[in-house]
Amino acid sequence: MRYLDVAEDLRSEIASGRVGPLPSEAELGEHHHVSRVTVRRALEVLRDEGLVISRRGAGWFVATDPVRQPLGRVTTIESALEAAGALPERRVLEFTFEPATPETAKLLGLGADAEVLRVVRLNLADGEPFALVTVWLPASLGVHVSRADVEAATFYELLPLHGVEAGRVVQTITATTADRQQATRLNIATGEPLLACRRITYDRHGDAVMASEHRYPAQSTALEVEFPAPHPSGVPHG
Repeated sequence: MRYLDVAEDLRSEIASGRVGPLPSEAELGEHHHVSRVTVRRALEVLRDEGLVISRRGAGWFVATDPVRQPLGRVTTIESALEAAGALPERRVLEFTFEPATPETAKLLGLGADAEVLRVVRLNLADGEPFALVTVWLPASLGVHVSRADVEAATFYELLPLHGVEAGRVVQTITATTADRQQATRLNIATGEPLLACRRITYDRHGDAVMASEHRYPAQSTALEVEFPAPHPSGVPHG
């Protein structure tokens, strides 16, 4: 089948070190003397193998290794990107005070009529969308930060400047799919899988001071846990 031949040719190119964007579907069709339908089937095979990704309106790209983030300690997206050798950048998309939703009020231990600061930002790696992050702060803390502040620094850097010392962080990791707005902002297709991380940050007194939700395209990041090796006496017998 011709699409498998095209897939094998592209697979060989990728294995030899090809990176970055691929030619357009039309160009690939002309090069391999096949239709765009055949090219699309070949690319979908490689996407299922994790070798290529598609970006809405931008075409097909060779998939890069995911940025690895350890779960044994709290790290920021910026530090994870720097450790991976990528240039981090942040763009604040929304910065607004609003009534807390029942869910947000519960997460932060606030009253039903409480107000929160909601910040939505896009984190980029080497100029490409990497993560979409929404952060909620109680209004009593949010009034101390400006849009310029959150464009320049992380909340873990800003909160200590206002007398808040983080004590512990609880993170929940699930999976979801991108809705239309998320897909537009992350430059992916609607319905693509996302890694979803929710963090609740508590201060030294045990009070919740920040809630955040991170959305990563599934291929962009990997969350790793390191465990100590089990003692021989604790190894179960088969």
